[in-house]
Amino acid sequence: MHTICQTPDMSRRDTVGPVESAVGYVLKQAAVSLRHALDVALRPLDLTVTQYACLELLGQRPGLSNAELARGVFVTRQSMNTVLRGLEERGLVIRPATAPVGRELPAELTGDGREKLRTASTAVREVEKRMCRGLAPAEQQTLLDTLAACVRNLAPAADGTP
Repeated sequence: MHTICQTPDMSRRDTVGPVESAVGYVLKQAAVSLRHALDVALRPLDLTVTQYACLELLGQRPGLSNAELARGVFVTRQSMNTVLRGLEERGLVIRPATAPVGRELPAELTGDGREKLRTASTAVREVEKRMCRGLAPAEQQTLLDTLAACVRNLAPAADGTP
């Protein structure tokens, strides 16, 4: 048995080894599969994964700025501005015409936005349940903890070094 971040053939420590046994490769496969399943689940709701993620963040943290939303959704500020404008035009999000403080325009969900989020969140939760089918709650928590550790391990240090 090998630990989660080791290759099965420990004589090849300096190479990735078979891609099927490479954590990064399998993680990328999972990410692509998840993205596809989310695209399929959200398409009937006329939402992209990025739009849904924006609505979800605003549902949990009303008043986030464009920059905060961009960081939370993993897109550029310019891309997030386009997403927000589209959601505003559809009546799902509102932002003040002028910034209450500085230059930031805090965004909030409208009533229609909250309703769309409820429906989308239910669809996303079903995808997550399908993805975790066969995993006991403790295994799901271990997976979550392990992935969070991977994120921490790859985060740059405070001084910017990898």
